[in-house]
Amino acid sequence: VQLQASGGGLVQAGDSLRLSCAATGRTFSSYAMAWFRQAPGEEREFVAAIHWDGVGTYYADSVKGRFAISRDNAKNTVYLEMNSLKPEDTAVYYCAARYFTYSLYPQDYDYWGQGTLVTVSS
Repeated sequence: VQLQASGGGLVQAGDSLRLSCAATGRTFSSYAMAWFRQAPGEEREFVAAIHWDGVGTYYADSVKGRFAISRDNAKNTVYLEMNSLKPEDTAVYYCAARYFTYSLYPQDYDYWGQGTLVTVSS
């Protein structure tokens, strides 16, 4: 599976942004998908995940109620809708794929996108 993340940019606090992650290669619908982020000097942290069938979704407490993950298996794409953005959301956002089930831990994921930078100004 090859993953290509896009949609990052510079926004102001309170704005919204939608990230996309397009997948090519093996059967996309067999994979749980997740978004992680990494701020400068910080470890990569879990943001959100979605089951292979799109039924189950999971969020870090820091983004719950503000971010929404979704997927379109017909388009081989996963999305992260980010609302009410805060300066502390500033990071490089990565999409990741893991066969069948999700995990909170980046080391459990099999495939990674290249990352897209989100910068939120105050």
